[in-house]
Amino acid sequence: MKNTPASPEFITLARVVKTQGRRGEVGVELHSDIPDRLHAGLRVFGLAENAIRRELQIEDAWPHQDLLVLKFAGVDSISDAQVLVGSELQVPLGERAEPEPGTAYVSDLVGCALFDGGREVGVVSDVRFGAGEAPLLIVGSGKGELEIPYAQAFLMRIDLEHKRIEMNLPEGLLDVNAPLTDQEKKQQQRR
Repeated sequence: MKNTPASPEFITLARVVKTQGRRGEVGVELHSDIPDRLHAGLRVFGLAENAIRRELQIEDAWPHQDLLVLKFAGVDSISDAQVLVGSELQVPLGERAEPEPGTAYVSDLVGCALFDGGREVGVVSDVRFGAGEAPLLIVGSGKGELEIPYAQAFLMRIDLEHKRIEMNLPEGLLDVNAPLTDQEKKQQQRR
């Protein structure tokens, strides 16, 4: 297993959330809608929180509750697996599978302008997982940072070539999500 520093030429397929079992297995949350993308024999790279990337070979994979359990070659104990917790499991950008027509990789959404009913909300700066069923688009706007659920129900169109996402957000979502105004902050301080 080789360790290499982080670089932007990789795509994240999953994140290791916990150890799972006594023989080095880990539970991962998927960041890919492609069925069976992570499978026995696949070479992936674990990007640790310290930005060091480690090459891993998947020996076995199976679903368990809401997670996918993976067993890697050479990771044979709980202590070996613990080192991987928090790591992103990645493949080189050139090895990613082509998405289905009308879909996109969430990593490709960063840098896109988000529009709600034709009105520009802001630019996507990040995508966060684990806060619900849909990933959250982190959108910088004139009001600060907004968290917008990337849910199919709200999505109208994606144009990656022109870096544009068109959504039809529920009424009031942007207001609920917006930072407090100075007046609202003063009212909270009085309480």
